[in-house]
Amino acid sequence: MSQQETSFVSHLVELRDRVLRSVVAMGIVFAVLCLYPGPGAVYDLLAQPLTEALPEGTKMVAIGVITPFMVPIKVTMLIAFVLSLPVILYQLWSFVAPGLYAHEKRLGLPLVIASTLLFMLGMAFCYFFVFGQVFKFISSFAPKSITPAPDIEAYLSFVMTMFMAFGVSFQVPVVLVVLVKLGMVQIEKLKEWRSYFVVIAFIIAAIVTPPDVVSQLALAIPMCLLYEMGILFARMVTAPPPKKAADDAWGPASEDEEKKIQEHS
Repeated sequence: MSQQETSFVSHLVELRDRVLRSVVAMGIVFAVLCLYPGPGAVYDLLAQPLTEALPEGTKMVAIGVITPFMVPIKVTMLIAFVLSLPVILYQLWSFVAPGLYAHEKRLGLPLVIASTLLFMLGMAFCYFFVFGQVFKFISSFAPKSITPAPDIEAYLSFVMTMFMAFGVSFQVPVVLVVLVKLGMVQIEKLKEWRSYFVVIAFIIAAIVTPPDVVSQLALAIPMCLLYEMGILFARMVTAPPPKKAADDAWGPASEDEEKKIQEHS
């Protein structure tokens, strides 16, 4: 085998090892959750915002034959994936990092950590704030002649869609920082596009959320705030170095001052 083929095979082997480590980490978390508190308790926790909004004594229903078994297992796997996400992203980072430059490594690891935290923050915001308000709002419009009894599989599909929508939407600061750092857009342009982004945020919220005002506002408003946060972080990341800042404030430095700056650096 040539050196190029050997390098390609070694990369495939490393990728396989890191994928296996990620799967093992997720499997361990999944096994622990199955032992305690158990898939049923995990699903009850996920369904709590909806069950609290339903009329007293009303429960959710399972239409399929194996749905009462499979849906809690799917929910447990989802929670296991979220809890093992730091390990998965670390394995991904370890695979990509050797091919990056030093300045890319310094920026990449904080972005991975920030992206993970923002994704989990988006899911937590959706669960603790959005679900309760949305379900109460929808229940208040239900006619008194019917008894709402949602299907557990339909509820799981709804929850996963909402979690994904909020988790991805909370990545706005990371996307802006990357775009500015790569030179694809300037901070001044982001400020000019602020009004357009507000319209885009409400359009996205209207598409990915249920057709109610509460959930749409709950997604669009945080996206607008995160856009402003992204501009702030992008300004901090692209701040000029001390020498350039001094030149902008006091004019270009003399030769003696430049020598002192180089000695200190």
